[in-house]
Amino acid sequence: MFLWAGTKGAQGSGNERRTIYQKIREYDILDKRKTVTALKAGEDRAILLGLSMILFSVMMYFVLCITMVRSYSDSVWTEESSCTVLNSSIISEINCSYSCGSECWKSSRYPCLQVYVSLNSSGRVLRLSHNEEAQEANPECFYVPKCRKDHTAMHTLVLNISERLKTQHQVPCYYDPAEQQDNVLLTRLYGRSAIFSSLLWPTCTLVMGTLIVAMVKLTQYLSILCEQISRIKRIGLSLLADALTTKDSAAKFDSVV
Repeated sequence: MFLWAGTKGAQGSGNERRTIYQKIREYDILDKRKTVTALKAGEDRAILLGLSMILFSVMMYFVLCITMVRSYSDSVWTEESSCTVLNSSIISEINCSYSCGSECWKSSRYPCLQVYVSLNSSGRVLRLSHNEEAQEANPECFYVPKCRKDHTAMHTLVLNISERLKTQHQVPCYYDPAEQQDNVLLTRLYGRSAIFSSLLWPTCTLVMGTLIVAMVKLTQYLSILCEQISRIKRIGLSLLADALTTKDSAAKFDSVV
Protein backbone atom coordinates (compact mmCIF):
# COMPACT_ATOMS: atom_id res chain seq x y z
CA MET A 1 0.00 0.00 0.00
CA PHE A 2 2.80 2.30 0.92
CA LEU A 3 4.56 1.45 -2.31
CA TRP A 4 1.40 2.18 -4.27
CA ALA A 5 0.97 5.51 -2.50
CA GLY A 6 4.58 6.42 -3.11
CA THR A 7 4.33 5.46 -6.76
CA LYS A 8 1.16 7.52 -7.14
CA GLY A 9 2.80 10.52 -5.50
CA ALA A 10 5.82 10.24 -7.77
CA GLN A 11 3.60 9.98 -10.83
CA GLY A 12 1.61 13.02 -9.71
CA SER A 13 4.80 14.98 -9.16
CA GLY A 14 6.09 13.95 -12.59
CA ASN A 15 2.86 15.02 -14.27
CA GLU A 16 3.00 18.36 -12.51
CA ARG A 17 6.60 18.86 -13.60
CA ARG A 18 5.71 17.95 -17.19
CA THR A 19 2.83 20.43 -17.07
CA ILE A 20 5.16 23.16 -15.79
CA TYR A 21 7.72 22.36 -18.48
CA GLN A 22 5.04 22.46 -21.14
CA LYS A 23 3.90 25.84 -19.89
CA ILE A 24 7.46 27.15 -19.97
CA ARG A 25 7.87 25.81 -23.49
CA GLU A 26 4.60 27.41 -24.55
CA TYR A 27 5.74 30.69 -23.04
CA ASP A 28 9.04 30.45 -24.93
CA ILE A 29 7.26 29.82 -28.23
CA LEU A 30 4.89 32.69 -27.52
CA ASP A 31 7.80 35.00 -26.72
CA LYS A 32 9.53 34.08 -29.97
CA ARG A 33 6.37 34.76 -31.93
CA LYS A 34 5.94 38.14 -30.22
CA THR A 35 9.55 39.03 -30.94
CA VAL A 36 9.27 38.09 -34.61
CA THR A 37 5.96 39.95 -35.06
CA ALA A 38 7.04 43.05 -33.11
CA LEU A 39 6.96 45.07 -36.33
CA LYS A 40 3.22 45.34 -36.77
CA ALA A 41 1.29 46.72 -39.69
CA GLY A 42 0.77 50.09 -38.02
CA GLU A 43 4.45 50.38 -37.22
CA ASP A 44 5.30 49.46 -40.81
CA ARG A 45 3.09 52.24 -42.09
CA ALA A 46 4.57 54.71 -39.60
CA ILE A 47 8.12 53.84 -40.63
CA LEU A 48 7.15 54.08 -44.31
CA LEU A 49 5.63 57.50 -43.67
CA GLY A 50 8.75 58.69 -41.84
CA LEU A 51 11.09 57.44 -44.56
CA SER A 52 8.91 59.04 -47.24
CA MET A 53 9.05 62.36 -45.42
CA ILE A 54 12.83 62.12 -45.13
CA LEU A 55 13.19 61.26 -48.83
CA PHE A 56 10.85 64.11 -49.81
CA SER A 57 12.82 66.61 -47.71
CA VAL A 58 16.12 65.45 -49.22
CA MET A 59 14.70 65.91 -52.73
CA MET A 60 13.42 69.36 -51.81
CA TYR A 61 16.85 70.29 -50.44
CA PHE A 62 18.42 69.16 -53.72
CA VAL A 63 15.97 71.16 -55.85
CA LEU A 64 16.32 74.28 -53.71
CA CYS A 65 20.10 74.06 -53.65
CA ILE A 66 20.41 73.93 -57.44
CA THR A 67 17.89 76.75 -57.94
CA MET A 68 17.36 79.28 -55.18
CA VAL A 69 20.44 78.74 -53.03
CA ARG A 70 22.72 78.67 -56.07
CA SER A 71 21.22 81.88 -57.45
CA TYR A 72 21.52 83.51 -54.04
CA SER A 73 25.17 82.52 -53.65
CA ASP A 74 26.07 83.57 -57.22
CA SER A 75 24.47 86.98 -56.90
CA VAL A 76 26.88 89.91 -56.47
CA TRP A 77 24.22 92.37 -55.31
CA THR A 78 24.54 91.47 -51.67
CA GLU A 79 24.58 94.80 -49.84
CA GLU A 80 21.40 96.77 -49.18
CA SER A 81 21.25 100.56 -49.19
CA SER A 82 19.00 103.40 -50.36
CA CYS A 83 19.08 105.17 -53.69
CA THR A 84 17.85 108.54 -54.92
CA VAL A 85 15.95 108.48 -58.21
CA LEU A 86 17.56 110.94 -60.65
CA ASN A 87 15.87 110.20 -63.94
CA SER A 88 13.14 107.88 -65.22
CA SER A 89 12.30 107.96 -68.95
CA ILE A 90 11.49 105.72 -71.90
CA ILE A 91 14.41 105.75 -74.32
CA SER A 92 13.44 103.27 -77.05
CA GLU A 93 11.25 100.41 -78.21
CA ILE A 94 12.62 96.87 -77.90
CA ASN A 95 11.51 94.10 -80.25
CA CYS A 96 10.22 90.91 -78.71
CA SER A 97 8.27 87.81 -79.78
CA TYR A 98 5.31 86.04 -78.23
CA SER A 99 3.74 82.65 -78.81
CA CYS A 100 0.52 82.49 -80.80
CA GLY A 101 0.12 78.73 -80.75
CA SER A 102 2.01 75.56 -81.48
CA GLU A 103 5.20 76.51 -83.35
CA CYS A 104 3.79 79.97 -83.99
CA TRP A 105 5.62 83.13 -82.98
CA LYS A 106 4.79 86.75 -83.73
CA SER A 107 6.75 89.92 -83.11
CA SER A 108 5.82 92.82 -80.88
CA ARG A 109 7.53 95.66 -79.01
CA TYR A 110 7.83 96.91 -75.46
CA PRO A 111 9.11 100.30 -74.25
CA CYS A 112 12.49 100.37 -72.54
CA LEU A 113 12.28 102.33 -69.32
CA GLN A 114 15.71 103.53 -68.17
CA VAL A 115 16.12 104.67 -64.59
CA TYR A 116 19.23 106.29 -63.11
CA VAL A 117 19.76 106.51 -59.37
CA SER A 118 22.40 107.81 -57.01
CA LEU A 119 23.68 105.34 -54.45
CA ASN A 120 23.51 107.17 -51.13
CA SER A 121 26.30 105.17 -49.51
CA SER A 122 28.89 106.13 -52.15
CA GLY A 123 27.30 108.77 -54.38
CA ARG A 124 27.80 106.73 -57.56
CA VAL A 125 25.28 107.17 -60.38
CA LEU A 126 24.05 103.75 -61.55
CA ARG A 127 21.27 102.24 -63.58
CA LEU A 128 18.41 100.67 -61.66
CA SER A 129 17.03 97.23 -62.60
CA HIS A 130 13.94 95.62 -61.19
CA ASN A 131 15.58 92.27 -60.29
CA GLU A 132 18.14 89.75 -61.53
CA GLU A 133 15.92 88.54 -64.37
CA ALA A 134 15.42 92.05 -65.76
CA GLN A 135 19.15 92.74 -65.49
CA GLU A 136 20.02 89.56 -67.37
CA ALA A 137 17.34 90.12 -70.04
CA ASN A 138 18.30 93.72 -70.76
CA PRO A 139 20.59 95.68 -68.40
CA GLU A 140 19.65 98.95 -70.12
CA CYS A 141 15.97 98.69 -69.15
CA PHE A 142 14.56 98.87 -65.66
CA TYR A 143 11.68 96.49 -66.30
CA VAL A 144 11.20 93.88 -69.04
CA PRO A 145 7.49 93.02 -69.34
CA LYS A 146 6.22 89.78 -70.74
CA CYS A 147 5.88 90.15 -74.49
CA ARG A 148 2.24 90.53 -75.53
CA LYS A 149 0.28 91.21 -78.66
CA ASP A 150 -1.22 94.38 -77.20
CA HIS A 151 1.60 96.92 -77.44
CA THR A 152 -0.57 99.65 -75.92
CA ALA A 153 -1.11 97.68 -72.72
CA MET A 154 2.63 97.15 -72.24
CA HIS A 155 3.30 100.83 -72.92
CA THR A 156 0.70 101.86 -70.34
CA LEU A 157 2.17 99.46 -67.77
CA VAL A 158 5.68 100.84 -68.20
CA LEU A 159 4.41 104.44 -68.02
CA ASN A 160 2.67 103.73 -64.71
CA ILE A 161 5.91 102.29 -63.31
CA SER A 162 7.80 105.37 -64.48
CA GLU A 163 5.35 107.76 -62.83
CA ARG A 164 5.48 105.79 -59.59
CA LEU A 165 9.28 105.93 -59.51
CA LYS A 166 9.23 109.69 -60.08
CA THR A 167 7.00 110.19 -57.03
CA GLN A 168 9.29 108.05 -54.85
CA HIS A 169 12.57 109.92 -54.60
CA GLN A 170 14.15 107.43 -52.19
CA VAL A 171 13.97 103.69 -52.95
CA PRO A 172 15.73 100.70 -51.40
CA CYS A 173 18.35 99.09 -53.60
CA TYR A 174 20.92 96.31 -53.62
CA TYR A 175 24.41 96.98 -54.93
CA ASP A 176 27.69 95.22 -55.54
CA PRO A 177 30.13 96.04 -52.70
CA ALA A 178 33.06 95.33 -55.04
CA GLU A 179 31.75 98.11 -57.34
CA GLN A 180 32.20 95.97 -60.46
CA GLN A 181 28.59 96.31 -61.63
CA ASP A 182 27.02 99.34 -63.27
CA ASN A 183 23.52 98.34 -62.11
CA VAL A 184 21.74 98.19 -58.79
CA LEU A 185 18.63 96.13 -58.08
CA LEU A 186 15.36 97.30 -56.66
CA THR A 187 14.46 93.82 -55.37
CA ARG A 188 16.15 90.44 -55.21
CA LEU A 189 14.41 87.31 -56.44
CA TYR A 190 16.05 85.12 -53.82
CA GLY A 191 16.87 87.11 -50.73
CA ARG A 192 17.62 85.85 -47.26
CA SER A 193 13.98 85.82 -46.21
CA ALA A 194 12.97 83.87 -49.33
CA ILE A 195 15.76 81.33 -48.78
CA PHE A 196 14.85 80.93 -45.11
CA SER A 197 11.13 80.46 -45.79
CA SER A 198 11.86 77.99 -48.59
CA LEU A 199 14.21 75.88 -46.45
CA LEU A 200 11.90 75.97 -43.44
CA TRP A 201 9.35 73.46 -44.73
CA PRO A 202 11.85 70.79 -45.89
CA THR A 203 13.62 71.13 -42.54
CA CYS A 204 10.37 70.62 -40.64
CA THR A 205 9.53 67.62 -42.83
CA LEU A 206 12.98 66.10 -42.25
CA VAL A 207 12.74 66.58 -38.47
CA MET A 208 9.23 65.13 -38.30
CA GLY A 209 10.15 62.10 -40.43
CA THR A 210 13.24 61.40 -38.32
CA LEU A 211 11.21 61.69 -35.12
CA ILE A 212 8.55 59.27 -36.43
CA VAL A 213 11.14 56.62 -37.33
CA ALA A 214 13.03 57.12 -34.06
CA MET A 215 9.87 56.85 -31.94
CA VAL A 216 8.75 53.67 -33.71
CA LYS A 217 12.17 52.08 -33.26
CA LEU A 218 12.25 53.13 -29.60
CA THR A 219 8.79 51.66 -29.06
CA GLN A 220 9.86 48.38 -30.63
CA TYR A 221 12.99 48.23 -28.51
CA LEU A 222 11.06 48.89 -25.29
CA SER A 223 8.46 46.28 -26.25
CA ILE A 224 11.12 43.62 -26.82
CA LEU A 225 12.86 44.59 -23.58
CA CYS A 226 9.59 44.28 -21.62
CA GLU A 227 8.95 40.86 -23.16
CA GLN A 228 12.40 39.67 -22.17
CA ILE A 229 11.93 40.89 -18.60
CA SER A 230 8.50 39.23 -18.41
CA ARG A 231 9.97 36.00 -19.75
CA ILE A 232 12.70 35.99 -17.10
CA LYS A 233 10.11 36.58 -14.39
CA ARG A 234 7.85 33.79 -15.66
CA ILE A 235 10.73 31.32 -15.85
CA GLY A 236 11.82 32.24 -12.32
CA LEU A 237 8.30 31.84 -10.96
CA SER A 238 7.87 28.51 -12.78
CA LEU A 239 11.14 27.16 -11.38
CA LEU A 240 10.18 28.32 -7.90
CA ALA A 241 6.78 26.64 -8.21
CA ASP A 242 8.45 23.47 -9.47
CA ALA A 243 10.85 23.47 -6.52
CA LEU A 244 8.03 23.99 -4.04
CA THR A 245 5.93 21.23 -5.65
CA THR A 246 8.84 18.80 -5.55
CA LYS A 247 9.52 19.67 -1.92
CA ASP A 248 5.85 19.16 -0.94
CA SER A 249 5.69 15.84 -2.79
CA ALA A 250 8.82 14.60 -1.03
CA ALA A 251 7.47 15.69 2.34
CA LYS A 252 4.18 13.88 1.74
CA PHE A 253 6.00 10.76 0.66
CA ASP A 254 8.19 10.82 3.77
CA SER A 255 5.19 11.29 6.05
CA VAL A 256 3.32 8.40 4.43
CA VAL A 257 6.33 6.15 4.74
